[in-house]
Amino acid sequence: MKRRDFLKMSSGLVIAGTLGKVGSLMAAPMEKTPSSAQSVVYFTRDISPDGLLKLYRKINQNITGKVAIKWHSGEKHGPNIIPRGMVKALQENIPNSTLVETNTLYKGDRYTTEDHRETLQVNGWDFCPVDIMDEDGAVMIPVKGGKHFKTMSVGKHMLDYDSMVVLTHFKGHAMGGFGGSMKNIAIGCADGQIGKKMVHAAPDNEDYSKWLSGKPFMENMAESAKATVDYFAPHIAYINVLRNMSVDCDCAGVTAAPPKARNIGILASTDILAIDQASIDLVYKLPEEELHDLKERIESREGLHQLTAMEELKMGNRSYELVEVI
Repeated sequence: MKRRDFLKMSSGLVIAGTLGKVGSLMAAPMEKTPSSAQSVVYFTRDISPDGLLKLYRKINQNITGKVAIKWHSGEKHGPNIIPRGMVKALQENIPNSTLVETNTLYKGDRYTTEDHRETLQVNGWDFCPVDIMDEDGAVMIPVKGGKHFKTMSVGKHMLDYDSMVVLTHFKGHAMGGFGGSMKNIAIGCADGQIGKKMVHAAPDNEDYSKWLSGKPFMENMAESAKATVDYFAPHIAYINVLRNMSVDCDCAGVTAAPPKARNIGILASTDILAIDQASIDLVYKLPEEELHDLKERIESREGLHQLTAMEELKMGNRSYELVEVI
């Protein structure tokens, strides 16, 4: 029986390493992990197809079978999405891979499958098939250790895949404070009409003022992400691209605020908590004039609680070794 024909209940593995000079990067609030083991996060300043592929080859040992590449397709003409050439290069170098997405809860350019497919064409995501995972409905999968959810609704097609590569544009976010690997799968794998409504505790899809916010929302996202992590573990890996980091998500499209922060680089890991912690740490090392708006967005939404929530769910390690790849 193929792995994708049943639900895996085990949690992901953590790569152990030793702490290098990463301590000097720890500017954001964090708690020390009780274990001395560190996770490895690879880093390159080369934001290009070549740089992306170099990092992917460091973390692809368990990426096998039919592979889902979960990325953010963005609203029409979004100025900050990951460049098409980078995504294309990654997809072409992962055998038997498909770009995957889900429809949105809010009524925008990707609310229906028909509108979403039109947006894919506009934004240039036409070099390979794209699987809108909730096109044919949703399925519930377990949330191991959740205190808010016991199951989470995800796009039905997600169960067709053996492995997942989470390719994330790291940036700010209107509700999450920031969007990293965790947010990418927490919201991005939940189907548009059930799962996303569960995570947002949304009574409807129009009055956003009634949607969940603050720490409870971060905890809901973490539990949603854990369902996907546990389903694929250990056949899942994460890449964060720290480029064009607006305070707004790519779901803001052309209305996203212009980025003030410089481009930093690309991070890759098999540990979802370590990669998002490392991304935050690198952002918090920026000069004040570049950091101010992102930091205000993150902390005003209590976004750093994403990291605490993942730690409490034992989704990974907040202590890591940052290994630069030239």
